[in-house]
Amino acid sequence: MVLGGFSVNLLLVNVVGSFILGIFTVVSPFLNLDSHYTMFISIGFCGSLTSMSAFALETSNFLDNDYLHFAVLNIIANASLSVGGLVSGKAITNIIVQMML
Repeated sequence: MVLGGFSVNLLLVNVVGSFILGIFTVVSPFLNLDSHYTMFISIGFCGSLTSMSAFALETSNFLDNDYLHFAVLNIIANASLSVGGLVSGKAITNIIVQMML
């Protein structure tokens, strides 16, 4: 999906992947997983779902085409919303876990 020349799909994937990683960081200690499985899920699954290389390429393409405003928006939106997704995933999962205990 493109919004005025700005691709929203990559942004959504990065935010959702960060949200899932936030959930997993809270849930993983309760699952008592081996560290290899924890690394596989957090880095393997969430890392492959989100895409830093596509983000970098998209930003570079904006810069190459003199769309500085889209490049800046892409950097700010991906960084801030991805961190926000991770923090939100952790916060919501912590609330749910506290209610279950």
